Amino acid sequence: MKTIKHIIIKEFLQLKRDKRLFGVIFIAPIIQLLFLGYAANLDLDNIKVSVLDNDKSVTSRNFIESFESSGYFTVHSYSQKYDQINYEINQGKILLAIVIPYDFEKKIERKETTPLQLIFDGSDGNKTSIALGYVQGIITKYSKNIMLDVSDKSGRKISLVGSVQPEIRVWYNPELKTRNFMVPSIAGLILLVITTILMAMAIVKEREIGTLEQIIVTPIKPYQLILGKIVPFAIFGFIDILLVNAVMVFWFGIVIKGSFIFLLFASSLFVLSTLGLGLFISTISKTQQQAMMVAQFGLLLPMIYLSGFAFPIESMPQWIQYITYVIPLRYFITILRDIVLKGSGLMELLPETITLFFIGISILLLSALRFKKRLE
Repeated sequence: MKTIKHIIIKEFLQLKRDKRLFGVIFIAPIIQLLFLGYAANLDLDNIKVSVLDNDKSVTSRNFIESFESSGYFTVHSYSQKYDQINYEINQGKILLAIVIPYDFEKKIERKETTPLQLIFDGSDGNKTSIALGYVQGIITKYSKNIMLDVSDKSGRKISLVGSVQPEIRVWYNPELKTRNFMVPSIAGLILLVITTILMAMAIVKEREIGTLEQIIVTPIKPYQLILGKIVPFAIFGFIDILLVNAVMVFWFGIVIKGSFIFLLFASSLFVLSTLGLGLFISTISKTQQQAMMVAQFGLLLPMIYLSGFAFPIESMPQWIQYITYVIPLRYFITILRDIVLKGSGLMELLPETITLFFIGISILLLSALRFKKRLE
């Protein structure tokens, strides 16, 4: 036990001497969360629109006003012909063009179905889908207002036979802000990057400068060296968890609805996996540059793509979905989002917690055995 204690103290002294490493561990996670927290936002609130108003009537102007007053759309230009619309879409200046026909007002006054042309820039399918949802909501509301106006003028109550009037309630994220959904996941991603890379780099650095060989020839046993290396970075990871959660709560205003103790417990289980992966990378890398490349392209990027962080797992091909079952970040992201947004506890997240525990223990044990073999 005394030997492990001395190795741990050595790691902390090494951190004290390396000011850059101190910044990477404690300052970089905060900066990354701030930048990514603002960047990872799929909400659209300034959609550029071009309007080709062939009718130029009071009704058509009121219709365009309904778009501007929604808070989602901004009229970028009033086009005079289709060529201008084509140019602005090709140049990426607008996402949507609205073409109002000549007899727009007359058809509405005659209570006829009024055609309307909407031209989207579909090069970014995600943005277009979101904008299309906004447009449909605005047009539906505008049409309903027309019917109510006709009802008031005629003095008759219009009833739609067989109509459905939905009463919409949004739970957990009433404002539908993607930032509330993404920031907890970013916190998990930062923890993965920091602990995995630093664990791998620390061991490979000692191999590069020759101190690892000096330690091997001492009476220190392999398990003592492994524990002495893992414990400091587990502590650093725990501190990073506290830092990124503090930024999430106090800077972004995202309240943790569930148990913070359970969140820390789940994070500690996830750290078992990240430290184990870092230990494994150190056994297959000879230089720090090689360790960085293996960590980024061999483990971190596949984990990000297959964990549900950026892309829904349900939309992936079935054979890829099977691969995601061995990705620890998948379960940790689910746990983080449910704790923060839904207030879920251990019982609701028991399958994910148990799976994360067994994956973490398995990765750590297998990596430790391989590291021990390399030492011997």
